[in-house]
Formats: sequence, structure tokens, C-alpha cells
Amino acid sequence: MDTLNIPNPEPSSATPQNKPAESEIKGLVFDIKKYAIHDGPGIRTTVFFKGCPLQCKWCHNPESWSSNAEQGLLKGRCIACGQCAQTCPQQAISLVENLPVTDTDKCSLCGRCVDTCIAGAREIIGREMTISEVMVEVEQDVIFYDQSGGGATFSGGEPLMQPEFLLALLDRCKAHEIHTTVDTSCYAQTETLKMVSERTDLFLCDLKHMDNEMHERFTGIGNNLILDNIMCLSDADKKIVIRVPVIPGFNDDQANIDATGKFTASLQNVDRIDILPFNRGGKEKSARLTADIKSLQVETPNAVQMNSILNHLSKYGLKVKIGG
Repeated sequence: MDTLNIPNPEPSSATPQNKPAESEIKGLVFDIKKYAIHDGPGIRTTVFFKGCPLQCKWCHNPESWSSNAEQGLLKGRCIACGQCAQTCPQQAISLVENLPVTDTDKCSLCGRCVDTCIAGAREIIGREMTISEVMVEVEQDVIFYDQSGGGATFSGGEPLMQPEFLLALLDRCKAHEIHTTVDTSCYAQTETLKMVSERTDLFLCDLKHMDNEMHERFTGIGNNLILDNIMCLSDADKKIVIRVPVIPGFNDDQANIDATGKFTASLQNVDRIDILPFNRGGKEKSARLTADIKSLQVETPNAVQMNSILNHLSKYGLKVKIGG
């Protein structure tokens, strides 16, 4: 399989000097999921940040890759009425084989086509939000957090790519005694991660492959910084859940499972390791996007395969769970 042809991005950094006022901080969010039960303990509100330095070939959220808002089209809903093309002030939309095609160079993301679409087929993926706007969503369900031991989870994409936004949200959650979880690839400058860790109760750390070359081949970046940062969190005695997406033909071989088990067993304060079977949802989502995203075509591992991995990892003294 070919190497991903994308630039190797630099990890994001946060700058504590000249910190802007909270009211001035905005971030780009592509979804907020209420009553989430797989993104940390209890009932949670999960805020999905847009932008990711990795481009995993199996990604379940390919709409998170771009750091900018973008057009989306639910092709199955489109009735080819042409209203979007007629309404577009930039003349960026044309009908090709009864489907609207958007010229992204012309599109200004004004949203006129979304408002006009009577079938609800068009969307803009990504919304700029203030800290207060996000916290209104989070704070609505405090009663459920208190009853279930839940809280707020910040996911993506990669939340560490918007460090000022993330830090401000974590501070607000702490001020309101809301439990915080950060779901991250751990690909960021270590100083950024340290600042985030001071405000975070739990980290969900993705561990995709232990081999640097394989990691880069399938995600676009190597794993050296990622592994170093996970060890940094461990050394800081932060509570960690390791998450491993099980992708047949990529990371389900015996050698990688052994390496994953040994590495995880060496960490301090790991609550458990979650093994997540490959989900085909990313392919369906990628069809919404104007970008040409080629998802990995593999079968979802069956229960026998997943239980075999669970049993093998358990031999390292780890608490292992199938699913999040």
C-alpha cells in the first residue's frame, strides 16, 4: 500500500505569554455530542475539534482533517433541483450528472446554498465558537455528570491543535467542577501537552502502531513524539486509557500486539486498554466531503479475533476492554 502523500505537519504549540482574554478566544468545532457514554466515564458531552495532523487511512471522522470549515453534501438526499447553483453568489456550484459540484476555490462558505437546499442535503462542516458558546452546551447537563460521574470530553480531530481554545475550556470546566477528558493522538509539542495535563482529569491516548515506519506509512507521521508524550503523561502520574483501533492487516499481527502490550504495561496509572474494532463509518462520511479521501478497505474484525487480542494483551497484566 502506498505511503500517504501529505506533508509531515509540525505539532501544535501553545504560548502562555501574551495570553488573550477568554472572550477573544474562539475555536473551530465540527460537532458536539450529548449523552456520550464511550468517551470517558459516565454520561458526557463530547466536543469535537476540527483539524488533525494525522490522516489515518481508517479514520472514523475524516471531516475532522481540515483545519478550516468546508462544504459537505449528503448525496443521497440531493434531488438535483439546482437551487443551490442558482443561489450561489460566487457561482461556485454547477450540476454534473445530476449532482451539484462545488468549486472550492470560488466558494466563500457563505452558507446561502445550505439555507436554500429544501432537501437538507448541503451543509457546512465546522463552526467557529466562543468559549461561552461551548460551555452553554456543556453546562446544560451538569446534573447528568453529577449523577453518573461524567463530564466533558474534548476530542476531534486533534484538540491539541487548538491549544488556547482547549486550555480555556479546561479552565472553565475546572471552575465549575466538571470532570475533564482529552481524547488525543498525543502528537503535539510536549510543553503544550504538559499545560493541558495540568487541567485534565483523564487522557484517552490513541496508540495506533508501535513501529515508527508503519505508523508513518498509514497515518502520515511517525510515532516517536507520540510515544514520548504518552510516557511523559505516565511519568506525571496522569490517569490514562490507551485506545488501540484494531485494523486488520495494519496492527493486528502478533508482533505489534506484543509490542503494544509491553509498552502499555510499562506505563504508570493506566486505567485500562481499549481495543476498538475497525469501523466503516469513515468511508460513508468521506463521501460528504469535497476533498478526495480514500479510506482503507478492510473487513471489521470479528468477535473471535477481538477476543484473541483481548486475551493476549491480558497476559501483560492489563485490564482490557473491547470497545470504548
